[in-house]
Amino acid sequence: MALTSVWSVMRVVILFVSAVGLLSVRLVGAGQDSGSVIPAESRPCVDCHAFEFMQRALQDLKKTAYNLDTR
Repeated sequence: MALTSVWSVMRVVILFVSAVGLLSVRLVGAGQDSGSVIPAESRPCVDCHAFEFMQRALQDLKKTAYNLDTR
């Protein structure tokens, strides 16, 4: 009886470890991009793009607010 219980626990542990291992392999594989790699020095950072986008959006909002105020 105790042997069956231990065997059941071991099967659950083995399944859990296998599932975690498969998930970690998939996550590592998803992080690797195929194709050519562009060096980081030649790519603008994401923060720079977001900052420029927000600046343009703020300028557009200011223009719109000014146009509404003048009407």
